[in-house]
Amino acid sequence: MMDLFEDDGPEGNAGGPGQDNAHAYTVSELSGAVKRVIEGEFGLVRVRGEVGRVSRPSSGHLYFDLKDDRAVLAAIAWKGQAARMAVRPEEGMEVIATGRMTTFPGQSKYQLIVENVEPAGAGALMAMLEKRRQQLQAEGLFDPARKRPIPFLPEVIGVVTSPSGAVIRDILHRLRDRFPRKVLIWPVAVQGQACAPEVARAIAGFNALTPGGSLPRPDLLIVARGGGSLEDLWGFNEEIVVRAAAGSAIPLISAVGHETDTTLIDFAADLRAPTPTAAAELAVPVRADLMAQMADWQARMGRCMTVQGDRRRQRLGDLARLLGRPEALTAAPRQRLDLTGGRLEPALRGLAADRRARFERLAGRAGPQALAGFLAAERRHLTLWGERLVPALARALAEARRAGQRDRERLDLLAGRLAAALPAALNRRRDRLEGLDRVLRGVGYTATLARGYAVVRAGGQPVTDRAAAAAAPLLEVEFRDGRLTVRPDSQPAPQPRRPARDDRGGGGQGSLF
Repeated sequence: MMDLFEDDGPEGNAGGPGQDNAHAYTVSELSGAVKRVIEGEFGLVRVRGEVGRVSRPSSGHLYFDLKDDRAVLAAIAWKGQAARMAVRPEEGMEVIATGRMTTFPGQSKYQLIVENVEPAGAGALMAMLEKRRQQLQAEGLFDPARKRPIPFLPEVIGVVTSPSGAVIRDILHRLRDRFPRKVLIWPVAVQGQACAPEVARAIAGFNALTPGGSLPRPDLLIVARGGGSLEDLWGFNEEIVVRAAAGSAIPLISAVGHETDTTLIDFAADLRAPTPTAAAELAVPVRADLMAQMADWQARMGRCMTVQGDRRRQRLGDLARLLGRPEALTAAPRQRLDLTGGRLEPALRGLAADRRARFERLAGRAGPQALAGFLAAERRHLTLWGERLVPALARALAEARRAGQRDRERLDLLAGRLAAALPAALNRRRDRLEGLDRVLRGVGYTATLARGYAVVRAGGQPVTDRAAAAAAPLLEVEFRDGRLTVRPDSQPAPQPRRPARDDRGGGGQGSLF
């Protein structure tokens, strides 16, 4: 190997008296010399290692890392080489890469230009991760039965994340748009050696808060971090973090990485969100939708109460007609009293006339004493009849009044029973109506129409195949918001062309957004 700093003599040593005579290299000269040395010594090499971060930009080149437990080597496969590779390197794979070493002077780094990649088994990190996952799963930490339901509308939400990243801003923004809630942030490191212990302490710290204290205890926890490589997310695979998430008494949502990233905390959490923004959407409902739904329910309840009230009022009126009117109950006794009272006066007058005639006949035969005795006897007789007639009339009137009072009390009792039974009957009918409404929403097809489907009918009957649709003169298509009448086309529609497969190696997952 050539010496980049050849010494011309004792005075050519750095720091010696002849330092001014040493050759001064330019940056480009020195970088070129290093490049020639590395490329000369490592013309063609085979490197075995675990694939780390993989990047596939739109240029078609393939960038990835080869690593072991002590070092990381940057690797690159140019567009043409990447397109010819039989095995595409994926994160976590252990591969044998064949290529040549070179340098990149623009960043003062050395890298491997890869020509071919061969699989060499599972990577060490992935093997260790799988072993840890199986161990924790055997302990029951990932059991679905121990997962708690997420509260529908939490009052306080605790977020465990970095306070300086874009993750917390996305969560707060989405919560503010959907349903503003009180948020407590526990700042932690989201990668590196301090990540795992800080995240575990944050989860335990939120659980240690006293409900109703000066610092409110969260009703829901969100552990969030943006995307990254396996090494960046490794802190969330540590056993201390997984056990803290599994032992949390507060329901916990895991939102670590992007949708394709999977960590062990996702298995222990009560709910996994594909992204931090999705975690905020899962945490709270949309306030405007809830208000609209409540307004609709209130309107429907008012209509149901009105209909039920009208039906009960009509039923009560029908029952009241069967009871009869109080006036009708006392009409007969009143009529008998009037009849008896009308007959009493003529009877008295007739009796008086008869007695008077009899008196006149006897007047000539009776002396004053006999007349006085007779008058006294007749007066006693009339008094006796009067005393008997008045109590009889009083008893008849009292009996009529008692009959009317009993009928009125019976009517009041029936009305009270109806008034007491009406609310319970209304509640039972309301519960049955709500149950029927839930069943209707569950089995009805209108919810399916809202998801983008349509119902095709011909002559009022559903059409389920293409032949029947082509034979019909007119078709009626029902969408979510209405129906449309169309005429079937006899010519078959052109089939959409499949997009050409990109063989340049620039495929892969695009942006999640």
